[in-house]
Amino acid sequence: MNTPAHQSVFGAVHLGYIVIETNRFTDWRRFGTDAIGMHHDAPDAGLMRFRLDDQECRFLLRRGPAEDVVATGWHIADHPTFERIEARVRAHGVPLVQGTAEEAALRGVERLLRFPGPKGITQEIYTTPVKSAEPLRMLASGFVTGDSGMGHVAITSTRPTQIRGYYNTVFDARLTDCIDETISGVKLKIRFLRVNERHHSIAVAAVQGLPIDPIRTRVQHLNIQAATLDDIARSYQRVYELGFDMALSVGQHTNDKELSYYARTPSGFEWEVGWNPVTIDEATWQPTTHQGISVWGHTPVGRTIIDKLDQFRLGARSLTRPEVTVPALGGTGVCDD
Repeated sequence: MNTPAHQSVFGAVHLGYIVIETNRFTDWRRFGTDAIGMHHDAPDAGLMRFRLDDQECRFLLRRGPAEDVVATGWHIADHPTFERIEARVRAHGVPLVQGTAEEAALRGVERLLRFPGPKGITQEIYTTPVKSAEPLRMLASGFVTGDSGMGHVAITSTRPTQIRGYYNTVFDARLTDCIDETISGVKLKIRFLRVNERHHSIAVAAVQGLPIDPIRTRVQHLNIQAATLDDIARSYQRVYELGFDMALSVGQHTNDKELSYYARTPSGFEWEVGWNPVTIDEATWQPTTHQGISVWGHTPVGRTIIDKLDQFRLGARSLTRPEVTVPALGGTGVCDD
């Protein structure tokens, strides 16, 4: 039956904003404005926002102890598609909460709905983003957003097929490709999911053969796309000069060909600044599996044996706590194509 709820929403979904909970406002302001080069504003003492473009908010930081991403906001292209997604979620018995006018205003959006997401990351959908008349004040020349959204979110998971099932159910996400990688003797499979022409808006990494999650935070990294190669080079230099930790040096990925580096945020998860990834042609693209995450570069920076031991401890601890997968939407999961 091809009811409105069953009609595909692929291509009408775009990653629009991220909500982060932190008490490290001073460090985050330096990181976001002085290192990465984004526009900053502060609606009040307990909130901070960063802009990448004319949309009022791309990153909303609120005070709290999580030191993590707590919500992802998805821009839905039109009202009928918004209602189609809402109907899907309701049909699976998952509760939705309508955002207040104040919450929508802080995010710079209209018609805000939220519902539970994998790993405890609340999923928020909205229709019309509010454009700001205030000129951008950024060290960067610009960032790439537009029809493909604003970069991607990467998570680690012990239940990757259920995570893929979730995003397939809600957004008709498609598998772009996979990467097999061995890091410090641990074998990983990383699955890259797209919801539009961007190579991926969600990446899901899983330890092969072991149900462990070696990452403390809900997200492993966030990505934003710089407008120019010069922007990448200058922000990389600023991260070093300002004393922020670098996680991975500049390199180029095997699958999306993006040139990027990874810095460590004040909250502990990583922040990738990338440039010039491939765009997907739906008429010709076929999923493949790549060996290794990088063609060159992306060398770990400053990792010690203590860091590795901490990861093993976190992995062992993850065995005792169940991962949030929202079974009503993830179902039995979706295996690799």
